Amino acid sequence: MSKYKNIRILKGKASFLIDKRAASVFFVMLAVTGIVFVLSTGIGEMKISPLNVVKVFFGGGTEMEQLVVQSFRLPRILIALIVGMSLAVAGGILQGIIRNPLASPDILGITGGASVAVVSFLTFFSDDSNALTVSIEWMPLAAFIGAGVVAIAVYFLSWKNGVTPIRLVLIGIGISALMQALTTIMMISGPIYRASEANMWITGTVYGSNWTNVMTLAPWAVIFLLLAFVMARNINIQELGDEIATGVGSSVGKQRFILLMISTALIGSSVAFAGGIGFVGLMAPHMARRLVGSAFGALLPVSALIGAILVMLADLIGRTVLAPIEIPAGVFTAGIGAPYFVYLLFKTRNA
Repeated sequence: MSKYKNIRILKGKASFLIDKRAASVFFVMLAVTGIVFVLSTGIGEMKISPLNVVKVFFGGGTEMEQLVVQSFRLPRILIALIVGMSLAVAGGILQGIIRNPLASPDILGITGGASVAVVSFLTFFSDDSNALTVSIEWMPLAAFIGAGVVAIAVYFLSWKNGVTPIRLVLIGIGISALMQALTTIMMISGPIYRASEANMWITGTVYGSNWTNVMTLAPWAVIFLLLAFVMARNINIQELGDEIATGVGSSVGKQRFILLMISTALIGSSVAFAGGIGFVGLMAPHMARRLVGSAFGALLPVSALIGAILVMLADLIGRTVLAPIEIPAGVFTAGIGAPYFVYLLFKTRNA
């Protein structure tokens, strides 16, 4: 029995080869994501049963339940979901085009570049009354520019007759340290209340998210996630090496640049609204690879779901374990991700 199913649409003009096992894993992870989403919405200072949470989603429940779910919890959980998906897919793309299992947005300093841009945006475009003088909708663009500049800089600084994994990571760590220093300079250059806010935000948190943030981030993320899924087959070809990719007619440089821009757009928008939530882009693709293999057509969607689950769980733990004190979600993702990075580093060195 074949492990693939061929689906043809538009009278045979387009066809898809579906891996049955990968499809099963995807739907299981989709169900788990839905369960975590509902449970996370119901758990907090005021506990709401999963059934009542679902009722609120469809317009039911009491007025208090609607207020708590729709005004306080749903925006931050949606931001956690979108950010987790974006960071995971961005990490998967970077690992594919660079052919480096250690590649992730935060380790390569791309997250740091977006952080500098966002803190600079908040510093330069805030007035004395703590209000932005320009629309917040420009913030993802600022973060995208910061992330893009750093991504291109790291790639070219790492180039020496090709890009080796260790050289790329070391350059990335150096650039990341430089970005942290620049972020600190921008923080202390601004008002002191802004510095304390920025410090919490850099750790990575979805605290304070609102519907304006969701409406700004969601279209941006949906567009670039869909582009990433459509471009997945090109990442498969890139992983074979430049010579083979060129030999089968692939425009390596052009596709690599487009994929890099998609990745930085996802990272920049995530950092703009949730700060530097670390290691999701490193862990989620590796977990997905163990479940569905290395084909990016399946790996990227499953990575997105795993990333969403990781960030939603980190946020849930952060706001409930020591309640009423809130711990940034980035603390928990870093607590798991840092040892995992060390493990991968040793594994790469011994390979």
